[in-house]
Amino acid sequence: MKGGAAAALVGAGIFLSRILGLVRTRVMARYLGDSLAADAFTAALRIPNMLQNLFGEGALSASFIPVYARLVHEGRREEADRVAGAVLSAAALITALLVALGMTFAPALVDLIAFGFEGARRELTIRLVRILFPGIGLLVLAAWCLGVLNSHRRFFLSYAAPALWNVAIIGTLVYYGPRMGPVELAIPLAWGAVAGCVLQLGVQLPSVLRLVPGLRLNLSRTPEFIAVRRSFLPALASRGVAQFSAFIDQAIASVLPTGSVALLGYAQNLYTLPVSLFGMAVSAAELPELSTASEEGEGRAAAIRSRLTGGFARIAFFVVPSAAAFLFLGDVVAGALLQNGRFDRESTIRTWGILAGSAVGLVAGTMARLSASAFFAMRDTRTPLRIAIVRIVIGTAAGWLFATQGPAFLGIDPRWAPAGITLGSGLAAWIEFHALRRALSRVVGSVRPAPGLMLRLWGAALLAAACGYGVKLLLGSHGPVVSAAAVLSTFGLVYGTATLLLRVPTATSLWSGLARRLPRS
Repeated sequence: MKGGAAAALVGAGIFLSRILGLVRTRVMARYLGDSLAADAFTAALRIPNMLQNLFGEGALSASFIPVYARLVHEGRREEADRVAGAVLSAAALITALLVALGMTFAPALVDLIAFGFEGARRELTIRLVRILFPGIGLLVLAAWCLGVLNSHRRFFLSYAAPALWNVAIIGTLVYYGPRMGPVELAIPLAWGAVAGCVLQLGVQLPSVLRLVPGLRLNLSRTPEFIAVRRSFLPALASRGVAQFSAFIDQAIASVLPTGSVALLGYAQNLYTLPVSLFGMAVSAAELPELSTASEEGEGRAAAIRSRLTGGFARIAFFVVPSAAAFLFLGDVVAGALLQNGRFDRESTIRTWGILAGSAVGLVAGTMARLSASAFFAMRDTRTPLRIAIVRIVIGTAAGWLFATQGPAFLGIDPRWAPAGITLGSGLAAWIEFHALRRALSRVVGSVRPAPGLMLRLWGAALLAAACGYGVKLLLGSHGPVVSAAAVLSTFGLVYGTATLLLRVPTATSLWSGLARRLPRS
């Protein structure tokens, strides 16, 4: 399967899940707003989200897929089934331990991830964490399913499965939201999230069992399993550092004014959308291909360079306009998706500030994800780890400084402080990307996005943003959904037309594909 087609399948699955995620975010904003309960639920939910990202996109993918995909590619099905069973057994044991520890030490965990919470906000968060932890175990097993499906190039199901998790939460909100206040609603909402974990795992299992007919639980120390285990801990540390930065962002937000954690969570659901749709889609699709390329001997460096260059181009085509939209039209984006019920215009404007901060590092962060995948495919998990540690140190220091000292220095309302967190992380993302690119160049030769391409993309995106902003001014005070429909459609039309006129390869490829599908007269 070609990289573009595979990435399209991953992107389609993620798109379905993320669209429902945006619906979930809108409904949550309606019933929870930026209240104490919204802070508590957002903080508690960070744990299953982190483990899903850590195990699904990170440690299991980075350690399991390169070994398992190579066995499948070489037709060694019996060995592939054996290593799949061993990894599943190990994951189940880790899961049981995580659940037991998490439920036992929930108070200490909350003090770690939200050390600014006190009183009722802290107690509610502890209760929610204890409810959510059993679902975490199911997400770890779902991550193993993702590894099996992706290795067999079955990309859509594994990335669409989280849609059911969103459906469960949306259903809970719709049913209980009109009947309860925010604090009372948080409890059934947590149970709804656990039910969603059951659905997310259950929908993948039948396909996985068909692909691994010889699956048996075992802990046999085969060379393949040892290879997975050897790379697992460095990969876990590498992805863990990246996920730890999200915990640190939340911890910093917990000492800021009430509602900061919730607003940061809402904004993260928006600015991680292009990262997931395009950065993760391309990275996930390329990891099995890069793993195969890394075994090809003399042509390895050329094959990896080719796939990375193509991946960078596809990522940039979609993420550059996303960054421009968040920077200049973030109030339109946030208003359309969040402004309703308890979430008012003031909350929308503050969310725009967080989105604008995230726009600084959006392109770098998505390209860094693909760069790290190349190292994972070559079974080098230590280089991304070292670079990620540098990034998190710089991002934490900058985020803390900008968030806690920035408002006073600039003489603005302290409630704008969360924007400093994403600004600091964005600056650190550029440092990480350039360090990864330099390290890759030493192994496979120079790898970088084409400078001319980036200039064309940014030119088209800024022109589109200017046109969209003009439409926003002309419309004046209309409803957020109406404004977004006019402004963002203008933005998309101008960007698409400009990139076609500038002969951006991804734009012409997409247009050619669309033209082939249109009915002919």
